[in-house]
Amino acid sequence: MDESSPVEAPQDLPTTRVFPDSSEPAASTLTIKITGPSSDNGEKSVPISPSISISPCLNSPSPPSSAFVSALQSPYISPRALEPPIGNDNTTPSTTIPSTTSYSGSHSDDIPSTSYTPPSERSDFVADQIDQKPKFSDVALPRISFSFPVPRISFTKGSVSPSDAKLHGCDVYIGYHGQNHNLVRFCKWLKTELELQGIASFVADRAKYSDTQSHEIADRIICSATFGVIVVTQSSLLNHLSLEEIRFFAQKKNLIPLLFDTELSEIKSLSDERLDNKECTEAFEGLMKCSEFKLETNGSYWRSCISKAVGILKSKLGRKSITEKETEAFEELPFPRNRHFVGREKELTEIESAFFGCCEVHEMECPKPSVAKGSSSDGFADEEIDTVRTSKKYISLEMRKCKEPTLEAWIEPVIELTSKGRSLQKQRSKHKKSRSNTKLFCVNGASGIGKTELALEFAYRYAQRYKMVLWIGGETRYFRQNILSLSLNLGLDVSAEAEKERGRTRSFDEQEFDAFLRVKRELFRDIPYLLVIDNLETEKEWWEGKDLHDLIPRNTGATHVIITTRLSKVMSFEPLQLPLLPFADSLILLRGRRKKDYTTEEIGVLKKFDERLGRLSFGLSVIGSLLSELAISPSELLEAIDRISLSDDTFSSGSNEDVFWRNKTFLMKILVFCFAVLDRASGRSLASRMVLTGAWFAAAPVSSNLLAAASNNLPTKGSFHQWGKGLTDAFLCGSKCCLLATQARKNEADSALLLVKLGLAKRSMKQPGCWIQFHPITQTFANRRGGLPPANATVLGALKIGNVAMNLDHLWASAFLVFGFKSEPPLVQLKAVDMVLFIKKTALPLAIRSFMTFSRCNSALELLKVCTNALEEAEKSFMSQIQDWHQGTLCWRNRLQANNKVDEYVWQEVTLLKATLLEARAKLLLRGGYFDDGEELCRTCVSIRTVMLGHNHGQTLAAQETLSKLVRSRRKI
Repeated sequence: MDESSPVEAPQDLPTTRVFPDSSEPAASTLTIKITGPSSDNGEKSVPISPSISISPCLNSPSPPSSAFVSALQSPYISPRALEPPIGNDNTTPSTTIPSTTSYSGSHSDDIPSTSYTPPSERSDFVADQIDQKPKFSDVALPRISFSFPVPRISFTKGSVSPSDAKLHGCDVYIGYHGQNHNLVRFCKWLKTELELQGIASFVADRAKYSDTQSHEIADRIICSATFGVIVVTQSSLLNHLSLEEIRFFAQKKNLIPLLFDTELSEIKSLSDERLDNKECTEAFEGLMKCSEFKLETNGSYWRSCISKAVGILKSKLGRKSITEKETEAFEELPFPRNRHFVGREKELTEIESAFFGCCEVHEMECPKPSVAKGSSSDGFADEEIDTVRTSKKYISLEMRKCKEPTLEAWIEPVIELTSKGRSLQKQRSKHKKSRSNTKLFCVNGASGIGKTELALEFAYRYAQRYKMVLWIGGETRYFRQNILSLSLNLGLDVSAEAEKERGRTRSFDEQEFDAFLRVKRELFRDIPYLLVIDNLETEKEWWEGKDLHDLIPRNTGATHVIITTRLSKVMSFEPLQLPLLPFADSLILLRGRRKKDYTTEEIGVLKKFDERLGRLSFGLSVIGSLLSELAISPSELLEAIDRISLSDDTFSSGSNEDVFWRNKTFLMKILVFCFAVLDRASGRSLASRMVLTGAWFAAAPVSSNLLAAASNNLPTKGSFHQWGKGLTDAFLCGSKCCLLATQARKNEADSALLLVKLGLAKRSMKQPGCWIQFHPITQTFANRRGGLPPANATVLGALKIGNVAMNLDHLWASAFLVFGFKSEPPLVQLKAVDMVLFIKKTALPLAIRSFMTFSRCNSALELLKVCTNALEEAEKSFMSQIQDWHQGTLCWRNRLQANNKVDEYVWQEVTLLKATLLEARAKLLLRGGYFDDGEELCRTCVSIRTVMLGHNHGQTLAAQETLSKLVRSRRKI
């Protein structure tokens, strides 16, 4: 059958022979005949690669909206099978692709399926081949189907298999060439972002395909693509397949070039070196013509470049975003960048090498974990390198058949490296200490050594290489909630309302697991995120005792994870032991933000600070802050601190932190000095009281108004002078410290920022208002010295401010103080009236939000249960008071009679609130299918309200309606 133009093509256009005649040699060079717009009958012969024939219609003066071009570009028109013209005697055998080939545009890895891997490898072009014209034998075995217009004109009706019909729906083809690990990562990210906008895309480096069938499938997809995004690197001009793609899409006028880690001047110089190569020259000219959409990126602007590319393609394709939602704006990083960050360049380089690796795949020979036959991680595997080097051969990978990940991907066991893998890593570490091709990096070190600062600096330097930076705290009590809170940043719905819409009642364990699974599916796939887990306390989850492997999978897809911890080992990873800063960097911290110039004698004093602090970064920065904010010299400051003597009971608290403070006595003296500076005038300043109460809040950013509300419940009398002796003499030496005393009396925001100036806390990016986060050492110090009164003030402050949406972690912290949890006893004893207010305004909204917004079913029910138990204890207390009143003497009765009415009112409130809690628990149990337990609780609620309010009261009727729902649901089962 002759290859003829489609029906829509104008009849006066010259035709091009697509398939060579069977009698011709397989490797004969093909030519195309193009009729120029200015010539009448002249023909121009352009020799090209045997694997490409450019349709003459591509040089036609007709606009892209013509019938032929629009049909060629439309992703919704499947390849038509045309009957051969009757008058043509030459025929070409029809080609049928086996039905085993399949393609789905939503797959994250666009490598065509193949069941055959030839033993030979296509050699890449090397330096000595630059001046040589590519030959057919240098590339691959001859194939007959790589002619771009083939899918529209070369098949008969019987030759199109059902699997081939899927190949037409491609909007954007993304082509690249190179073994650069970051290049592959970038292209996959671009493809996934396009698919999120409803744009079907296909990404491929055709130079990696080792069989004819894979090339044929890719060729058809290229023909059907509406636009071509070619990621151009310096190696692109050395690969004839990339040149073909550039020329093809440039002539179709739908090329969008994207320069990756290169510039147009570098591409031009490479093109000038290959002037004898017409393909290279034409490709460069095509790039120049498409300068309107030209995009450039390097290691610093990935995110911006991808955003621009997606915007251009959405505009050209007329697509509206399908992911635009009304979501809150979240700050990616919790703290502003530290402008005074010093040192740690070696550690930053090691993290960069671990995540982004070397430039070439063959330089990274880390063995990959084996996968059992028939199993696949389906998009979450470590597949950023599409080929595996084995005996100098590329292995063509099979296309995945599943879109969704298997559940095993989230709880996959620890995969130990083989002995060969360990030896390879040891050999590499001798030459360069890096953990190449690693997705999870642990940083270990003592408290205050600078782990958080290191992670923060890395996040700021490389934020553009990720779609988003996600930062969560690793504290045991809040770790589970912090992971679920990522759903707000990611725009996911993990609420219980979504579970209700499923139509099937599922257990609480299933609902919680599904909520975690939805977060993980979004987080650990081909879109790169940077997840920072700061200060991980333990590998065991506090609420249910789950292992860290259940929460953070070993295989994190394109997402990179940084964990800062004091643990010696995390998930079988050997952490990077963060060393102490060298003296040169320590001296920079000691000089402070204002970088004062000191004499040689003063430099010697600074060296004493460095030695006595053990070169601890936190202590050095506090000294630098004091020297910057106070009009005091290093020698005067050292003399003032040395005059402080700690009390005898300083290290007798019995806590686990005693060992730390015994080794850091000089650091404790410095902190005593800092708080004494704040209280220099008289009594406790607002800033110092903020530290005392803030120590009992969660290890998360806290607002200045919440700190002030809690601090107002502390007395202003007293000071930190009782923490150590010699403070009066110290201030005689450093009386200039009074400069900060007046600042400490200012409003709540200024008081909070004063703590930031002294280095005791960090300013947070959270909005609105002023938010700060205390350093863990500051919190530990204040906990030891403040006692329980600040804890009680913290609970009252949380009760006053509330706002469960903004202060979720801090309200949980107040609940832990009031009710305890697990084996921890409660630390704060509230009066009955305060307990009613706390449960009504804090605990109940906290439980409802945790259940409804984050599907924390078991935690919410546990909180409501302990609230009910607390109210029952209050009822018992009232009962005992009544019994004492009846059994007491007349004098005792007269004494209690004045408060009897108040007790009765509070007792009534306690009982009614207990009924409210019972009803809330019953409603939540109804959602989880626990109908018997819910019915029992609801009947108790109905009985209480019937006695207290009456049969016809609205609350009683509401409880009866809930009871009827429980009964009907139980009967259905």
